This record gives sequence, structure tokens and C-alpha cells, in this order.
Amino acid sequence: MQVQFLKSDQELSEVAEILLQLRPQYAKEKLIAQIKEQQESGYQIVYIELDGKVSSVAGFVTGQKLGWGKYLYIDDLVTNESQRSTGAGSFLINWFKDYAAELGCEQLHLDSGVQKFPAHRFYLRERFKISSHHFSITDIGG
Repeated sequence: MQVQFLKSDQELSEVAEILLQLRPQYAKEKLIAQIKEQQESGYQIVYIELDGKVSSVAGFVTGQKLGWGKYLYIDDLVTNESQRSTGAGSFLINWFKDYAAELGCEQLHLDSGVQKFPAHRFYLRERFKISSHHFSITDIGG
């Protein structure tokens, strides 16, 4: 397995198909437009192929915060439903650990919806800790 950085619109189209499994509220065209907008602010995407097809995808950003120091934050992480339990997710998480260290990051973070119990088991197996509660207001102005 090899992690590849997204570089082309052709790759983006293939990656978007997998990201839609995580973000079904988007139409593919809207998802691609949103990704391109986020890329202008430093959002990056990496992916893994298995058998010539995109298997796992992750979007991430790096930054600095008073509470975390320099960090890498995984915004989106999904493995194609038909290719789960192949080791691709673990491979990608281990790549992120190495890549974050290479960048001089002190921490690696992600959030996971409270209802995603299989994902939680996976993250705990990968040595993530539940370190905080994430609070949100999702209807500002509403």
C-alpha cells in the first residue's frame, strides 16, 4: 500500500465517490466544489488504492493552537464500504502518525460522530484517546 496526495481533477472525481460514503448530504458536484474551496485554505487529501481503485481517503489540515501546539487534524477519513477490514485504514492512520511527526506536529486529532461506534472501536485500537467533548451550534442565525 502507498499513500498518495491528491493532485488532479481526475483523482478528485474518484476520491469524491468514496467521500460521499462519509458525506452523503452532498451531491458529487457540490462536494468537489467544497473541497476545492477548502484547498485554498490548506485542506489536503490523501488516498490509498487497492486493486487499482481508490480504497481509503482522508482530508486534513495542519495548524497551531494554544491548547495543542502544532497539530495535524484529520477532517474526513473513510474507507470504501466494500474494502473495509483490509488494513487500509490502519495503514493510513500509521502514515498520518509518521507524517505529522515529520512535519514537527505535536498532536494528531480527529472528531467522530457520537453514533459511529465501529469507527470509535477502530480509533481506540489505533491508540487515539477520547480527550474532550466537542460542542457545536449547527444553526447559527436559525
